[in-house]
Amino acid sequence: MEQVTVLGAGSWGTALALVLAENGHNTLVWTHREDQAVEINEHHTNKKYLPNTILPNNLVATANLEQAVNHASTIIVAVPTKAIREVCGNVSALLNKKVLFVHVSKGIEPDSLMRISELLEESVDAQFIEEIVVLSGPSHAEEVVLQHPTTVTAACRNLAAAEKVQDLFMNGYFRVYTSDDVIGVEIGGALKNVIALAAGITDGLSYGDNAKAALITRGLAEITRLGVKMGGNPFTFAGLSGMGDLIVTCTSVHSRNWRAGNMLGKGMTLAEVLEQMGMVVEGVRTTKAAYQLALKYNVAMPITSELFDVLFSDKTPKEAVDELMIRMKKREIGDLR
Repeated sequence: MEQVTVLGAGSWGTALALVLAENGHNTLVWTHREDQAVEINEHHTNKKYLPNTILPNNLVATANLEQAVNHASTIIVAVPTKAIREVCGNVSALLNKKVLFVHVSKGIEPDSLMRISELLEESVDAQFIEEIVVLSGPSHAEEVVLQHPTTVTAACRNLAAAEKVQDLFMNGYFRVYTSDDVIGVEIGGALKNVIALAAGITDGLSYGDNAKAALITRGLAEITRLGVKMGGNPFTFAGLSGMGDLIVTCTSVHSRNWRAGNMLGKGMTLAEVLEQMGMVVEGVRTTKAAYQLALKYNVAMPITSELFDVLFSDKTPKEAVDELMIRMKKREIGDLR
């Protein structure tokens, strides 16, 4: 049995905490909201994020970060990308021992262009980091809590640490593979949210299955081109954290990014969409970062570029699709370098 703290009591953090608790680990969930901690402890629910789920009695929550940090030999970081610097900096100030960090957030910080593992390395004093592992793949929280079969990847340059995370989470409905390609897994997990926004837009425009299939396929080509240029393994993008996560995020009503894109395609403004969603839509922030990465690495990412213009330059979704369709002629399979 491990002492595990999950930072973040949103849908994904709560679902992973449920898996860990059911696997017999001493699991504590940290939330910045005292009322949410009380709800989890007294009612065994988290109605805002997982409204139809009863949480196990041995799953405990706290709003006290010091208590959460002192509890842990393993810390699962499940807060939104924009909160990682602040939360992990506060965690670092409270640590007095090495812990294993596992991040499950999917994003890239705009401007700095740092992946999540890089943000963690910068935010937490190195003397307190045993290893940093990324856990990613096609995994909706709403299905995990129903114990529907789910398969993800744990990636770390130190495979022994990835295997430790594999052992923590793996059970009859939650299967974990390992990888040493941290860059590929993080880039695939982050950029699929960009393509999912675009897929939602095509559905909002009622363009049908042909358009969405093309978008997913060409979107994967963009992700792979950039990921390989950054040092990722091309085969990673055909795996769970690449193609797998892309498919599930582009095709499911559980996907916040797809839902947000769908509303954009139906004519809502970005401000209206974000207000109605009421939850973090990682793809919006990541689109800016992906656009910047494409410029930095000189990689062609036409879908990302058009989506950037829709989100930040008032281009209409229809105009963006038209621009994509009339681009100059290309070969389908090109050089991934």
